[in-house]
This record gives sequence, structure tokens and C-alpha cells, in this order.
Amino acid sequence: MTDQRQAVQRALDAEYAAVYAYGVIAAYANSDRSHLVAEFSAAHRARRDATVELLEADGTDPGAPDAAYQPPFPVDDPIPAANLAVTVESDCAAAWYAVVEQAVDATVRATATEALTEAAVRRARWQSILGTGPSTVAFPGRA
Repeated sequence: MTDQRQAVQRALDAEYAAVYAYGVIAAYANSDRSHLVAEFSAAHRARRDATVELLEADGTDPGAPDAAYQPPFPVDDPIPAANLAVTVESDCAAAWYAVVEQAVDATVRATATEALTEAAVRRARWQSILGTGPSTVAFPGRA
């Protein structure tokens, strides 16, 4: 498998985890954020589906999602739920950043840049909600 394909598969894995995590986030998020959670969850489902199609178009059989994902910390009220959202968006940004770095195909690079940007904007929204910073960084997804 090429470096580009491996990076896209890792990005798909991050999207699978994000879809799962947003189910947890929805269960504990502040009710005032339900519209935002639904919007961001739908965005990750759409990105997951588009990434599956991207891999299939390249002749790659996309890996399946895990049966479940363990949050990196307990989530039992709105603050940890929002922190989980920040973590998820950071993980997705990092995965898509890696695709940008590894992409040899212009379409894949454009898709990855769009996905990276979307994750960075969602992360900034959650950072703003939490009142923590910085809400943006110079190079989202870069370690």
C-alpha cells in the first residue's frame, strides 16, 4: 500500500472514531449545543463516506471501523464532552494533515486540505465554547 493510501486509511480510521465519539458527545453535551453536535456529527459521517469512496476509487478496500472506541478520559457531563470534541477534531486534523503531506494525487490533496480545514474550524468552535485557547493554531494538525 502506498504512503498516500495508508495516510488516507488512517484518516478514515480517525473519521470512524469521530463518528463514534460524537455519539458519546451527544449523550452528555449541553442541550444548548445539540444543534452544533448534530451538525458536526453529520459532517464526520459525510467525510467518512467520502473517504471510503476515495479509497475505493483508488482500488483500495477500505478498512472497517472498530466495534467500539474508548474515550481517552471519562465523559460524564458537558465539559468532558466538549473536551472530547476538541480531542476528536484535533485527531482528525492530524490525520488529514498527514494525508496532505503524503498526497501525490491533486484530488486527494485537495480533499485532505478541505477536511483538515473543516476539522480545524470545528476544533476552534469547541475551544471557543470551552473558553480555552488558543482557539486556532498556525498549522492545524501539525504536531
